[in-house]
Amino acid sequence: MAQGTLEERVAYLEGRVEEHSRLGGELREMIGDLDRKVDRYREELSGRIDALDQKVDRYREELSGRIDALDQRLSGRIDALDQKVDRYREELSGRIDALDQRLSGRIDALDQKVDRYREELSGRIDALDQKVSRQFVWLVGLQVTVLLAVVGALIGALFRG
Repeated sequence: MAQGTLEERVAYLEGRVEEHSRLGGELREMIGDLDRKVDRYREELSGRIDALDQKVDRYREELSGRIDALDQRLSGRIDALDQKVDRYREELSGRIDALDQRLSGRIDALDQKVDRYREELSGRIDALDQKVSRQFVWLVGLQVTVLLAVVGALIGALFRG
């Protein structure tokens, strides 16, 4: 801008001030519009967040209920299995005790039988030992007798001859 009169310069500045005022008004309007948009988005987001929060709460409650139901169902099944295992343990314990008693009885009977056979065999061995001893004594007696007879015959033959 060239240097003009003071009035021209003031008029120019007034024009600029009006333009700035108008721009300031437009800026205020734009800021107001932007503020309203932000408020609208904030309300919309708040509504969406609230809806999402409610949805999460519903899912949490639903899942919690399902988990509780599953826990109760599984607890019941586990208790039933535990009782079944206890019954089997008792049944097997009884069967093992009965088998132990039967086997103990059979083992005792077998032990007594072995003792009887041992006693019988011991008696037979003693009888056989006595019999062999008697036969040995008899055999030795025969041999001594034969020896005496042979010695007597030799002595007799020696004196006769």
